[in-house]
Amino acid sequence: MTVLDIAPIHRLRQLVLARYILASVGALAVDMGTFQALLSAGIQPVAASAVGYSIGIAVHWILSSRKVFADQVASGGIARTRQKAMFVVSALIGLGVTTMIVGGASAAGLDPRVAKLCAIVVSFTVTWLLRKRVVFR
Repeated sequence: MTVLDIAPIHRLRQLVLARYILASVGALAVDMGTFQALLSAGIQPVAASAVGYSIGIAVHWILSSRKVFADQVASGGIARTRQKAMFVVSALIGLGVTTMIVGGASAAGLDPRVAKLCAIVVSFTVTWLLRKRVVFR
């Protein structure tokens, strides 16, 4: 195998990552838009955050399963249900990572906004790896 044989594979992987980034941005926009709309409607912040996050997970599943990992989506039945469950688990792991980073950094006296930005990067990486190597393998 030559370097030329490997280059297209590398480019294909980059495209999958680029599509995943776009799906993540779209899901985050839906999450934050829902959160802001519910806050404006007088919903308590915790409830608004949970609803926004849940809708964001659903949007991310739709985008990921149809545009990012379409070739790796289980065809149906129990395999598809298991894949959806693993996707939700990966999202909850990402949420846990985010919560630990923001909570720990805030307790240490760091600006929570900076901690949140760091948490986004770490959580994105963790969920990308879980989804690429476990959920959509």
